[in-house]
Amino acid sequence: MNIPTTPTTTPVPLHPVLAEVTDRLIERSAGTRAAYLDKIRAAGQRGPARGRLACANLAHGFAAAEGAEKTELKRGGKPNLAIVTSYNDMLSAHQPYGDYPPVLKQAVIRAGGIAQVAGGVPAMCDGITQGRDGMQLSLYSRDVIAMSTAIALSHDMFDGALLLGVCDKIVPGLLIGALSFGHLPSVWVPAGPMTSGLPNKEKAHVRQLFAEGKAGREELLEAESASYHSRGTCTFYGTANSNQLLMEVLGLHLPGSSFVNPGTPLREALTDAAAERAVALTPQHDDAPPLGEMVDELAILNACVALLASGGSTNHTLHLVAIARAAGIQLTWDDLADLSAVVPLLARIYPNGSADVNHFHAAGGIGFLVRTLLDAGLLHENVQTIAGPGLRRYTTEPVLIDGELTWRPGTDHSLDTDVLRPADDPFSADGGVKVVRGPLGTGVIKTSAVAVEHRYVSAPARVFDDQHHFLDAFGAGELDGQDLVAVIRYQGPAANGMPELHKLTPALGVLQDRGQRVAIVTDGRMSGASGKVPAAIHVTPEAALGGPLSRVRDGDLITLDAEADVLTIVDADGEAIVLADRPATGHAPTEAEWAGTGRDLFSAFRATIGPADQGASVFGLPVPVPTAAEEAAVVQPAHTH
Repeated sequence: MNIPTTPTTTPVPLHPVLAEVTDRLIERSAGTRAAYLDKIRAAGQRGPARGRLACANLAHGFAAAEGAEKTELKRGGKPNLAIVTSYNDMLSAHQPYGDYPPVLKQAVIRAGGIAQVAGGVPAMCDGITQGRDGMQLSLYSRDVIAMSTAIALSHDMFDGALLLGVCDKIVPGLLIGALSFGHLPSVWVPAGPMTSGLPNKEKAHVRQLFAEGKAGREELLEAESASYHSRGTCTFYGTANSNQLLMEVLGLHLPGSSFVNPGTPLREALTDAAAERAVALTPQHDDAPPLGEMVDELAILNACVALLASGGSTNHTLHLVAIARAAGIQLTWDDLADLSAVVPLLARIYPNGSADVNHFHAAGGIGFLVRTLLDAGLLHENVQTIAGPGLRRYTTEPVLIDGELTWRPGTDHSLDTDVLRPADDPFSADGGVKVVRGPLGTGVIKTSAVAVEHRYVSAPARVFDDQHHFLDAFGAGELDGQDLVAVIRYQGPAANGMPELHKLTPALGVLQDRGQRVAIVTDGRMSGASGKVPAAIHVTPEAALGGPLSRVRDGDLITLDAEADVLTIVDADGEAIVLADRPATGHAPTEAEWAGTGRDLFSAFRATIGPADQGASVFGLPVPVPTAAEEAAVVQPAHTH
């Protein structure tokens, strides 16, 4: 395998806004980032953990190994890699991983190492659980996956890690968990998207016909099956494929590897190469920086820029904040909003266009996106990646020449400007993710798929404490012929796990297409497939914790202005409201009401999870270690007898 080299180019000055956001992020994070780095460096200085295990501990660690593998583990000289997998054979994106462990093990052996499957992590599908009780576990599963990753790595047997994950909460969870072992080098191994099926626009049309009662279940199921038709990631640009793009821009995938279809010779070669590269990054072979050093402030901001430029999932306004905090970096929504104002929208992938990720990849994909953003001064070049120093390595593309994997320069121009454009000829001058504020709280809106004429809605509120109540009202015709702002509350992380409310999109789309002015305001999520209806989501403080949404009434006039970044409310007569003077109405489900689908097991999460703008996580920031002077300054409590 020939690792891609960094093409020689003239350095490009950083865009002034990116430079400003970078400086303030570094300053804001100084204490917590230093605390995190101190922690992982202390772990790394102790050397390979396996060498410190007592004989009984070590014997347990290789008891199941056979032959040469057991001999090498006993000797302790070769690097041992942990394989952490999200395999299950129900989910199309993760089904290919069933074949990966033996393939990875052999590739690691050829590269001079050893590998063991250290553990598995749960992988649930938001597509299956949309509108169901199980969706209330989805966001919590990210932190469960992080914990599961830490458990897999906790055996002190490993010198590096290979992590297998694709979809919604799985990749952020794997990364948060691996960052707690940030002294280890870690490589992510993608599985790739399924081949293109029924075009997304046709699928969405059938969904809307079904919502109007103009298509039956059989017709709907046929359309869905033609779209989601084989193994691999779903091909629309939701959270799963946003994950893949971000992991590549973070430098944790091999260049050009994210969107290669499963079962192809190139996919198989890239899987082998990921294993080989992971061995090369271990302390026995290289002094390359480990994971926690790679994921620094510059890398995090690169991920933010790539998300905005590609029109990626709004779920990452939660996940990127949580990932950053796991590395001691205090990313905020304001950082994202300020970048969004200057980062151009360069991709049109469904739901922000008609193309799918296969079309995006063929048009130049991530390599061209990175190239044009670097050339515009909108990405940091001077970062560390698993392929080596410098992000410009990620402008290359992998190819097989006579059966050997190598990298060549990627295209220097878009091969389809209806799908992918250069930074000097964007689809839009901004990235389409904004922060809206007002007396109702602070929320996020993705405008890239919302037509300009729909970005301002001022209409009476219709308040619902459950998404099913909204759908019942729609089905009964109660929402026909009226402009409205649907307030779907008690959907925040502390209320019920912040479920995605994507099931509301077809109904809202029907109302909008009829000429009604409609919007949604919610403390829940709208998924990576947020579409054409304006949606202020992730509103915080959430209703369950006494946030302003708990005091909204039917008929209040709500204004959502995505151009002016405001979310305001007056009463039905246009008079100002002091929401704090109103009693809260409605409520989140009580503990007595949780029943079935495992929801009762997550009361500890509901009680301790943080707010949306801090990543909606049960984990806190790293705590800086006090200096000797600070410790001496602490007044000790008096002893009592």
